[in-house]
Amino acid sequence: MKWFTEDAIMNTYHMTHAIKDVKNTLVSLGNEEIKTDERTVIETGSSNTMLYMPCVDLKEGYSLIKIISIFPENPQAELPTSQAVSIISELKTGRHLAALSSSYLTRLRTGAITGIATDYLAREDAEVLGVIGTGAMAFEQLLGVLEVRNIKKILLYNRTAQKATQFAARLRERGVKADIEVLEDVDSVTKQSDIINCATKSETAVFNHQAVRDGTHINGLGSYLPSMREITIDTIATADLIVLDDIEGARHEAGEFIEAESRAVFDWKTAIALYELIAGSIKRERAESITIFKSVGASYYDLAVGIGAFKQMS
Repeated sequence: MKWFTEDAIMNTYHMTHAIKDVKNTLVSLGNEEIKTDERTVIETGSSNTMLYMPCVDLKEGYSLIKIISIFPENPQAELPTSQAVSIISELKTGRHLAALSSSYLTRLRTGAITGIATDYLAREDAEVLGVIGTGAMAFEQLLGVLEVRNIKKILLYNRTAQKATQFAARLRERGVKADIEVLEDVDSVTKQSDIINCATKSETAVFNHQAVRDGTHINGLGSYLPSMREITIDTIATADLIVLDDIEGARHEAGEFIEAESRAVFDWKTAIALYELIAGSIKRERAESITIFKSVGASYYDLAVGIGAFKQMS
């Protein structure tokens, strides 16, 4: 069995590859060529979480299971917040072919999902990106948006302003040409943004609905437990189009949408799955529409980038 390190994958497999592979996998999902099951989420105390995510691609002939740990206090010990590994097996013989260090792939696939959703949902002329939360997952999510829109200004907000400043420096080191500002007021970010990326572990909404202007597209990317919230209930209630990366996963894990349903301001039947979005004619109808994309993750996204990276490196 081959072992692929984080550095080797990062040097070989990038956002453009991930977006292509995720799109192809979503087509296979729509054709019922992907088999998956609900991921197992085990909370191990405090805010620590272990996740186990299996998936099978009948068309390509591979299976993948990813194991990911999320330990928010790890940076205090100079360890990463999330760590992940994926095991790839072939369906013909059941042989285990490779293990891939998958922390980068996890961030990359979330960025690719974000880019795909933004490409279909955000206004073509969107040029200001607001980022609320500059933690471990936010960087690749931002890169995903940059792949699909000509962003001229990036506005950053983080509860700890120093982290936002460090994030800005990292973007500049990466060669991002857009103007970058760190703001201390989240509503100032929201009011100016055409696209908003929320990437937090908050248990309360991270922006005020009144600050959301017409025509905004919102990516809710951080909250992944029923107790977590990022998007306001009022924004969910008034959105013109809501797309979920995985509807069944969101039913169990997307806290703000679970609450919105309980308040009778949201119905799961009105939500669109991401694979349906790219396969059909559903799109933003008006420039003034407010659109929302919510991601909780699903194993077939990990399969897409895992198999993609494996093929590229083999």
